[in-house]
Amino acid sequence: MFRLKLLPCYLPAKNCLYSVLKLTTLTRHHLSNHIDHHLFDEIPQKDISSLNSLLNSYIRNGDAVTTWNLFHKMHCFCTDLNSYTFTPVLNACWALQNPKLGIQAHTLMIKLGVDTEIVPKTALIDMYSKYGQLGDSVSAFYEMGYRDVVAWNAILSSYLRHGLPQKAVDLFVDMRKERLEFSEFTLCSVLKACTSLKAYQKGKQIHALILVLGRDLVVLSTALINFYSNLGQIDEAVEIYRTLSWRKDDIMYNSLISGCVRNKRYDAAMSIMSLIRPNAVALTSALSACSENSDIWIGKQIHGVMIRQEFIHDTQLSNALLDMYAKCGKIREASLVFDKISRKDVVSWTSMIDAYGVHGHGAKAIDLFKRMEEENNVLPNPVTFLAVLSACGHSGLVELGREYFYMFQEKYGLVPGPAHYACFIDMLGRAGQIEELWSLFLGMVEKDVKPSSAVWAAVLNSCRINLDVERGEFAAKRLIQLEPDNPGNYVSLSNFYAAIGRWDSVDELRSIMKKRGIFKGEGGSWVTMHKFGDKFQCENSGAPSF
Repeated sequence: MFRLKLLPCYLPAKNCLYSVLKLTTLTRHHLSNHIDHHLFDEIPQKDISSLNSLLNSYIRNGDAVTTWNLFHKMHCFCTDLNSYTFTPVLNACWALQNPKLGIQAHTLMIKLGVDTEIVPKTALIDMYSKYGQLGDSVSAFYEMGYRDVVAWNAILSSYLRHGLPQKAVDLFVDMRKERLEFSEFTLCSVLKACTSLKAYQKGKQIHALILVLGRDLVVLSTALINFYSNLGQIDEAVEIYRTLSWRKDDIMYNSLISGCVRNKRYDAAMSIMSLIRPNAVALTSALSACSENSDIWIGKQIHGVMIRQEFIHDTQLSNALLDMYAKCGKIREASLVFDKISRKDVVSWTSMIDAYGVHGHGAKAIDLFKRMEEENNVLPNPVTFLAVLSACGHSGLVELGREYFYMFQEKYGLVPGPAHYACFIDMLGRAGQIEELWSLFLGMVEKDVKPSSAVWAAVLNSCRINLDVERGEFAAKRLIQLEPDNPGNYVSLSNFYAAIGRWDSVDELRSIMKKRGIFKGEGGSWVTMHKFGDKFQCENSGAPSF
């Protein structure tokens, strides 16, 4: 066992400063709890500074239980507690997920008169926020006489944690009025708020403020890249990346690659990917790009990198690889990847079930789901529910689809949402079960499930197939009301009118679309041959440019 040999040299009991300083120094270096406790036992006079150091050491090492137990002993022995005692204790209360302990600690702070001091008050703001008690967190903030930037940052985080980005932006405006010096954390937080609000101009102002203040762009670059890419301004995100000629880290790279994928800039994502050392997050984003772009050639190269770099045992990454092969039409390769995943999670099973279903292998999808049920450690989730229903729908397995629709509710307690109803309604409509469809729809409404556009579209398509004119027009009206600017809805309605022979209504609908400036996007396909790709538009007779 490791022991320190310098500690036996104590000063007289009245002045144990040497031991206290030694303990404080060592705990600041994140030594283990065993060593700290050993030192603590050898201190002849246990003063509050040494005890506070030990509390901080325990909570830094993630030992919330020992932190609270030591605090309890300190209180029982009437130790002179001070404001620095409560900061690690409040952190321990949150880590233990026990609001009663937090309230007890807060009550004791009030009793001892240390609740007004800035450090423990800031810890209170953070604790109540993490408990979900935003009101108490805000009250603690506004009770403070003086607030430093750490306290402002704590309440800023509280607003973001509770999904109130506008409150966070308003608070930032108040911070500017107070002429506080912002930290990098402050600026990152307000950029997150601007991202949530889709506030492009406000975010641009924050970017300008960062430049005016001369803050380190390396620290803030990831937040800026996230902001611009989430708002679809990928060129500006790439420009920030380019201005940093050095000191680029994996987090920044991963953020930019993810941004490129979200904005369908797959070429840029792959270009950046080629510059970095592979990591799981970057490879997952790159595989997502391959999935969306059906780029099997690049996807296979990433598969090779995974094998060489020993990422093949990463479950999340393997799930992305499985999805890539499935979306590229390589169902056999997807199945092989699935079989090699050693720790299959619910995403692994659901992805493979969905892959079989999309490719028309409904029976295989159902067999795989039955295998999943036999696994004691994996339970289906709502996405699995949808994948099974979709597989039944693609293969025309109406009886099985009906059985599973009710079985998921009874056996697993999964409540169907609009997506599940839309899938089952579409299945019934294609099978000609129009009356059962309407019975299901009315039951959904009675259960207070609000019909989504997907539900109304499924109803409309079913009415088209079954020539149900009256109820089809009702569904069409609701669909257009819900999404008046979606060209796909007008196409569905046009197909409905054409099916029942109302060509005048088809012409009228096209005139309405033209007046409103609604145009259906041009159809196209992306074909990859020998590493090169070409996009073919509808009615484009030109030769490929390979």
